[in-house]
Amino acid sequence: MLRFHAWSDNSKGALLLMCAAALLTISVSLIKFAGERIPIIQLLFLRQVGMFVMLSPALFNNFPQALQTKRPGLQLIRVGLALIALLGGFTAVVNMPLADATALGFSKSFFITVFAMIILKEHVGRYRWAAIAVGFVGVGVMLQPGTSGYSIYGLYAIAGAAAAGLVMVIIRLLSRTESSNSIIAYQVFGVGVVTVIPAMMNWVQPTNTEWIVIAAIGIVSFFAQRSNIYAYKHGEASLLATLDYGRLLFAAVIGYYVFNQLPQLSTWIGAGIIVAAAIFTVYRESKRNQMLTRTPGARGFNST
Repeated sequence: MLRFHAWSDNSKGALLLMCAAALLTISVSLIKFAGERIPIIQLLFLRQVGMFVMLSPALFNNFPQALQTKRPGLQLIRVGLALIALLGGFTAVVNMPLADATALGFSKSFFITVFAMIILKEHVGRYRWAAIAVGFVGVGVMLQPGTSGYSIYGLYAIAGAAAAGLVMVIIRLLSRTESSNSIIAYQVFGVGVVTVIPAMMNWVQPTNTEWIVIAAIGIVSFFAQRSNIYAYKHGEASLLATLDYGRLLFAAVIGYYVFNQLPQLSTWIGAGIIVAAAIFTVYRESKRNQMLTRTPGARGFNST
């Protein structure tokens, strides 16, 4: 077997991306486990504390420059939307089968395209409009409105995906004038500050096991994000963005073996439609040399 450094760049990127997908799925599985007893707002606050600890060396090396910004209003809007995205995503993960929440989260790609057209004035042709329409048909198949299979938590997942999509467009705007350290610092500090009081008001003392799980959420999320970034340093963005949808398989396996939740037929049909439409959207973007939905930060609950 060839040593890793001798592999092709795309092979390296693909392997690292699969590691990131597995780690991200483990992270949301840990959130689902801890969320059975710990309030979601408390989990979100503790996650931010964990991220701050993991990112503190980089942040302190650039302090106070990391907090300097030319667009404080836009930074605050981004923090508010990130809070909505994380709360919506966490709520869906805790209360829905893991595969369902994961698949609905993929709808973020469609929201990114729509918001990019409105805010960034990017051109969206008829093929991508068709892909977006088909993608939302898949969302409808999964949500099953008006039937006994309908769950309000599916709307939380969609709200989280929409907010996350808008966050990605705002990050594109911020990146024109702000440093990456500034964007990261405001997210870490901002969401942490906003959640500290409600977390304290709803505090449930974690058990020793839950403290270990909470610490693991921060550590696993950090390495998932790093693996994702390194993957895109090696592989082609359009290729890796399509492979990222393999997270659905990880979620289905963990959901079945850990949480005893087997996805329904409607989940597989709807998820298949969503993934196919999202992959086509990525393909069309690669043709037009646009990269919003195929950048490392454009996927997963970690992105916000």
